[in-house]
Amino acid sequence: MKIVVAPDSFKGSLSSTKIAEAIEKGIQKIDPSITVLKVPVADGGEGTVEALVCATQGSIIPVTVTGPLLNKVEAFYGISGDGQTAFIEMAAASGLALLNRNEYNAMQATSYGTGELVLHALNQGCRNIIIGLGGSATNDGGAGLLQALGLKLLDHNHSELAFGGGSLGDLFTFDLSHFDSRINETNFILACDVENPLCGPKGASAIFGPQKGASPSEVLQLDKYLRQFADLIERDFGKQVAEIPGAGAAGGMGAGLMAFLDARIVKGIDLIIEVSGLEASIADADCVITGEGMIDHQTAFGKTPLGIAKLAKKHGIPVIGIAGALGQDLEQLYAMGFTSLFAIADRPMTLDESMLGAKQLIEKLAVNIVRLLLAGKR
Repeated sequence: MKIVVAPDSFKGSLSSTKIAEAIEKGIQKIDPSITVLKVPVADGGEGTVEALVCATQGSIIPVTVTGPLLNKVEAFYGISGDGQTAFIEMAAASGLALLNRNEYNAMQATSYGTGELVLHALNQGCRNIIIGLGGSATNDGGAGLLQALGLKLLDHNHSELAFGGGSLGDLFTFDLSHFDSRINETNFILACDVENPLCGPKGASAIFGPQKGASPSEVLQLDKYLRQFADLIERDFGKQVAEIPGAGAAGGMGAGLMAFLDARIVKGIDLIIEVSGLEASIADADCVITGEGMIDHQTAFGKTPLGIAKLAKKHGIPVIGIAGALGQDLEQLYAMGFTSLFAIADRPMTLDESMLGAKQLIEKLAVNIVRLLLAGKR
């Protein structure tokens, strides 16, 4: 028997790699002869670097960079086994998780540190750079990242702007004379799981600004400033990026990087599937196990486990989904590729108990799953 194990992370609890290891341990407790292929997956947010490094037998590179509020933070990125491709999670340098709740500041937070990760990767010779957009503390349109690469954002007096989305209201023009020339020979891919435009009621500021600390009046300001940012890009470079799906990802970083890095946006799970060769691995499997922290009706709207389930359904392979908790309205998921769905809790417990004991609970669930699979084969 061959089982492909391809989970997303249980956010705040276990990484996708740790979950895959726990499932493998449970399976092999029952039958060590079962072939278990572990393929940790992600959607562009937390765990993307780990998944891509695992898929390419690469390595993690630690780097000290500028955090979202200009403090120094210990960040990281990955390099593929062949040394050609860098994998970056913008959240590692510019993420909300790097701040205490009372520090959230959508007006001032900058993506400059993510740009420093890009610079480090360029210095290592990487000319393919994949950036996961998710978990950002910023609403600066990617301006900070671009400033780290040498782009100058100037006001009417041709003075450089301060960092943060709140400064974009003073933007008058761009100076590319010091922009890193290596960008022209580098391929940039943006991995994300949202399709929000840059501005408007479904844009970066309106949808994600409040969770980054923006007040209602600041949301309106930031939306106006990002619109101005896009208008100046169109005026000076003839590029219309504001309405492209995903332009609003990571506080508008999608738009800024499409404009100045000629970056291409892809769905995070599609990228993982391609890089890992997951489809070929699934095609001859007996079963696929996937999962994430919560499986509910939102899973049907393109979340990572659904991408796995659809891929397996294409080859007629049964898919078992596991989660920290199961929500309501799951029936549609069965029609979309899932064979069965399980929550990891084995008794009444609090969320904290479930998160703290997730590794052991997942292992126990895997034991029961594989017992059922073997019974079915008999």
